[in-house]
Amino acid sequence: MGIVLAFVPFVVFAVVDHFVGATEGLIAGAVVSAAMLIRDLVTPGRAPKVLEIGTVILFTALALYAILASPTWPIVAVRLRVDLGLLSIVLISMAIRRPFTLQYARESVPRELWDSPVFIRTNYIITAVWALAFVVMVIADLLLLYVPSLPQRVGIIATIAALVAAVKFTQWYPESIRAKATS
Repeated sequence: MGIVLAFVPFVVFAVVDHFVGATEGLIAGAVVSAAMLIRDLVTPGRAPKVLEIGTVILFTALALYAILASPTWPIVAVRLRVDLGLLSIVLISMAIRRPFTLQYARESVPRELWDSPVFIRTNYIITAVWALAFVVMVIADLLLLYVPSLPQRVGIIATIAALVAAVKFTQWYPESIRAKATS
């Protein structure tokens, strides 16, 4: 459940962006992500996670740029930047050898499994699937940006399908690995 909650700032951004505006959506995403990070800093037993830190940096930087530079981005261009930022966070987490799913998985797995090669590999695979979902979202954003005749629902369908697939895979894959280990 923690991994799903980590995406709340992106949901808040999308809703505010849709109903109010891009700059306001970026500010809302920055505020919500900062609040979540602060919660982790002050709550005993919780620690900030790579995804949450990256989300604060992403939304704060984009919000400041939007406020200071007043760019005239179409909505899809703002979403492209957010989705590219999210993809970057995920890829960086893998590059620094801390796949973002690892911190969430450790919250529900006994400590003695944390250094297991199977546990670590499983998290790299799950993180790679999330990266693939974000690549799909970036491609959908690019298509909508550069092929304006495409209906907006193409991007919406691609985004929903990619995210649902990543969530389902995240739920299914560890269970599949456990089932193989016990058979």
